[in-house]
Amino acid sequence: MNVRSIPSIVAIAALGMTFVPSIAMAQQKSLKDQIVGTWTLVSWVQTLKDGSKNLRFGNDPKGINTFAPDGHFTLIITRPDLPKISSGNPEKPTPAEAQALVSGSIAYFGTYTVDEASKTIHEHLDATTLVNQLALPQDRVVTSISDAEMKYRNSVSVLGGNIELVWKRAK
Repeated sequence: MNVRSIPSIVAIAALGMTFVPSIAMAQQKSLKDQIVGTWTLVSWVQTLKDGSKNLRFGNDPKGINTFAPDGHFTLIITRPDLPKISSGNPEKPTPAEAQALVSGSIAYFGTYTVDEASKTIHEHLDATTLVNQLALPQDRVVTSISDAEMKYRNSVSVLGGNIELVWKRAK
């Protein structure tokens, strides 16, 4: 190799390196594209203002969260140990059964938008089993996401504090 070709090789290499970040950025999916799909619940933990932890749905909660590409979403979370209704009639649970069902499950659906800069999912609820939610902003801040797992935080809940949810992508 001759000495005159070394500056040319260095210049070409430097020019090539400037394109690598832009190619990587072009290949990175938007947050909205990353959340689209079906997710199953791994954990749900609420940290109340006094620092105590609330596991409303138990140690092994069951849940599903779907985000459609058209901006619609659904969410259902339940305790794995919900009671059967002894009468067999969903309109006639005992008071204890009704209490367990209400406190051990939640479902809602609606539309969503994504703020890419703040990594926030803004949900607009069309309906929910906890009507008190309708008066609250429904923002979920995504704290981490990969092809297999998503974590987000809800900092505005009916009981206060923060709710941390971990989801895995459904297979």
